[in-house]
Amino acid sequence: MLSWTDQSLKVIPYKLIEGMIVAAYAIGANFGYIYCRAEYPLAISRLTHCIHECEKYGLLGDNILNSKFNFRLKIKKGAGAFVCGEETALIASIEGKRGMPKPRPPFPAVSGLWGKPTVINNVETLSNITSIISKGAEWFASVGTEKSKGTKVFALSGKIVNTGLVEIPMGITLEEVVFNIGGGIPFNKKFKAVQIGGPSGGCLPMSVIKTQVDYESLKDVGAMMGSGGFVVMDEDTCMVDIARFFLNFIQSESCGKCVPCREGTKRMLEIIERVPVAYKEGIDKYDQLQRFKGIIGLKRLADVIRDTSLCGLGQSAPNPVLSGLQYFKDEYEEHLFDRRCRSGVCKELLTFTIDTTLCSGCGLCKRKCGTEAIIGQKGEAHYVLQDKCIKCGMCLETCRFCAINVN
Repeated sequence: MLSWTDQSLKVIPYKLIEGMIVAAYAIGANFGYIYCRAEYPLAISRLTHCIHECEKYGLLGDNILNSKFNFRLKIKKGAGAFVCGEETALIASIEGKRGMPKPRPPFPAVSGLWGKPTVINNVETLSNITSIISKGAEWFASVGTEKSKGTKVFALSGKIVNTGLVEIPMGITLEEVVFNIGGGIPFNKKFKAVQIGGPSGGCLPMSVIKTQVDYESLKDVGAMMGSGGFVVMDEDTCMVDIARFFLNFIQSESCGKCVPCREGTKRMLEIIERVPVAYKEGIDKYDQLQRFKGIIGLKRLADVIRDTSLCGLGQSAPNPVLSGLQYFKDEYEEHLFDRRCRSGVCKELLTFTIDTTLCSGCGLCKRKCGTEAIIGQKGEAHYVLQDKCIKCGMCLETCRFCAINVN
């Protein structure tokens, strides 16, 4: 593992700038953009300082080092649109337009920014250029696997001891990242899944924890390298709720240009949201059947969205749901048929009751209940009216006698 130190953080912006200068010289470009979301002011501040330093010493600007080569850099602050990770949407954003992808060809290398040939690369790729030139291609190829060379930076987060940015060699296993680099799961909880590749990545269980972290292996198990997200989940995580969370994000981030992504992700979210909703009397069996059909239809809908969406956002949008159905199907079935959330996350499936043997009748939970769902006389055991209970959990938080049961 390569660690991120204060010193390396000072060097990395210069590696990016130098890599862009070399790339520009190779293709004959004289202007470059660094696209950075405005939510990262520290990165923008450091990059701005480094660009000014390079201009000061003649490494950027006109006639660089008397080479008759001119190159200037500008930082473009993005508005935070997830879809602008797609290259044509990114180009539109730089041009001052709404960040929306467009069909290819023509590809950016032929007609890109303002109709001119444009080369777009990730900052990690550009930052590797100078190291490869100085140390050689064989040195770079010595790290990683046969088809996935070099290293990859991940944002390690979630239910894990060590969080932060980590740079790992390609080919290391998920297990090594979670339990060695990440330090394992805190509070002696059990590992449940890791969501790798950003919001559109797949959720991988313990059964595939030996999978290597490389482009081919991750794709084979239903995940992807993506933007470098690495979110670890413990036993208290509900996979249905996770799918709902990421689908909600993806649906709201869809630019809306193509129908499969705009409408398809919305339909998928609606199906997932219906899973834990409480049944109404008289239509339980019919409603249950309809929801089951909806879950079965998710696979077909996901395939259509993946195959027909215009850009990578829509094409990868079904991943959280598909991986959930593949590896955690039992949880979906529990929500549908047993009306149970094993993690106790889906409030729609929880039932709050009061243990009359422990209740002192103090009335504190009754006073805190905003829907008057708790009844009882002072000094006597209280009860919860289930038809009024909104499952907010306020009674559980306020009870000083541990009399509230959650099932």
